[in-house]
Amino acid sequence: MKAMLYEQFGVSPEIVTVDDPTPSEEGVVIAVGATGLCRSDWHGWMGHDPDIRLPHVPGHEFAGRIVATGRRVTRFKAGDRVTVPFVSGCGRCSECRSGNQQVCPSQFQPGFTHWGSFADYVAIDFAETNLVALPDTIDDATAASLGCRFATSFRAVVDQARTRPGDWVAVHGCGGVGLSAVMIAAALGAQVVAVDIVDDKLDFARRCGAVATVNAAHVPDVVAAIRDITSGGAHVSIDALGHPTTCFHSISNLRRRGRHVQVGLMLGAHATPQIPMAQVIGHELEIYGSHGMQAWRYEAMLAMIEAGKIAPQKLIGRHVGLEEAVPLLTGMDASRDLGITVIDRF
Repeated sequence: MKAMLYEQFGVSPEIVTVDDPTPSEEGVVIAVGATGLCRSDWHGWMGHDPDIRLPHVPGHEFAGRIVATGRRVTRFKAGDRVTVPFVSGCGRCSECRSGNQQVCPSQFQPGFTHWGSFADYVAIDFAETNLVALPDTIDDATAASLGCRFATSFRAVVDQARTRPGDWVAVHGCGGVGLSAVMIAAALGAQVVAVDIVDDKLDFARRCGAVATVNAAHVPDVVAAIRDITSGGAHVSIDALGHPTTCFHSISNLRRRGRHVQVGLMLGAHATPQIPMAQVIGHELEIYGSHGMQAWRYEAMLAMIEAGKIAPQKLIGRHVGLEEAVPLLTGMDASRDLGITVIDRF
């Protein structure tokens, strides 16, 4: 099969031919129809993820059609259209049995713990636990855009933050994760304030439902600006970027008993950010992480998509081929692209 592969961290990947994967007894092989290009892939390529073993094929947001199944797979068959959460569980441990596959201690992540979807085919283990059947109304590109950013934002906004109609929600960073969070929070009836340093992204956030925006490059005090807009602070605040500054701002701009959700990855030199702990204690703030979403929770998200309440396809910025994706991956740290890039030509 054709695949994007790198043999050293930080060195440009190449498009090569490698052996086709085969399914495990409890797994499947999926022909990739579309796969998203995500900042997490860039972190992996840079060597920020300790789970990656070289040589490596990245890619963790994808959708496609099953072409082979292991002998213990009974719920799915060749020809089924499916997608997979980027964090998948073993299906056997206490976390998986409680429905929390996203924190399975034996979790696997396509594109990180094993070869991913920047290829013609990808193998997924424990299919019964992790596959999500796709309705015909949702195309591969839209489904691929859900895999990490949109699904993670859905869990962050709906489950972790417990966002309610009328809540003020601050979203720091308007990349794919942030725009997804804006759209989902607005669909729930929240009032969203979007924060970024690029006006085009803030304009896009308004089109996704934000009622106010803050350009952090032009405002001397981001926290004060949000407190002013929200008349005292946000009920919910989300760091969708993953940077010490946005993390600090996201916690600091909360009103009393507010809820912060960390969605943006904090890796490498950013792994231990400073936070305003005195405020966390004195104002009884709640701080949560959000790490993917379980396969069984996709049903609620897909239902909202089919009902037209959320439209993740509007977040897709461009469609590219696998070869075009190489410089886009390596240059992602400096990218000013709007929306999500999807690879759908192999």
